[in-house]
Amino acid sequence: MNFDFTGTPPENVYKLLVATIGPRPVAWVTTKDTDGTVNAAPFSFFNAMSGNPPVLAFGIGGRGPGDVKDTGGNIRRTGQFVVNLCSYDLREEMNITAIDFPRGIDELKEAGLTTAPSTRIDVPRIAEAPVAFECERLVIVDVGIDRAVVLGKVLAVYVRDDCVLDAERCYIDTPKLDLIGRLHGAGWYSRVTDRFELPRIALDQWPARKAERAAK
Repeated sequence: MNFDFTGTPPENVYKLLVATIGPRPVAWVTTKDTDGTVNAAPFSFFNAMSGNPPVLAFGIGGRGPGDVKDTGGNIRRTGQFVVNLCSYDLREEMNITAIDFPRGIDELKEAGLTTAPSTRIDVPRIAEAPVAFECERLVIVDVGIDRAVVLGKVLAVYVRDDCVLDAERCYIDTPKLDLIGRLHGAGWYSRVTDRFELPRIALDQWPARKAERAAK
């Protein structure tokens, strides 16, 4: 069935997107306002967009016209943010920080989380998170009256020590990170535990592989 988005209500467009694009990694973003207040919130419209330069992007939906939540406002004012990644054992804490608390409430404190200083920026990371990307704002693209896409350049990344296999070669024990991804509906997530290997096919290997496929 084809769904033409012309005239489709935004809530139904959203349903189709989140039900078909997944799992989506969770950007657990920490920011710091000019008065020193630290904010934390999870976003599931997120991914890496470039390796050189290293660029991450995530989408923010606001509470109302012109209001892209505390996260967006803080990034607009300071130009800095940290994208923390969420492991399975932190799922409940992440979900608590997603509560629409009023301004001034410390989401990290409510969730029982702590912070650790970053190395290149003034915004702290979530100390319990297994991975944290320190970012500076490249651009914020306003895509609607209350929607924005933030692109940030990664200046440094923290990876928990027990998940680093070889620091010199930058080999990471990805399965040990035990990250979760967002799925559809009000609360469905996935866990990165079911994996399969599919090596890329080199051009000079393709004729033989093509013949094998034709013979099946």
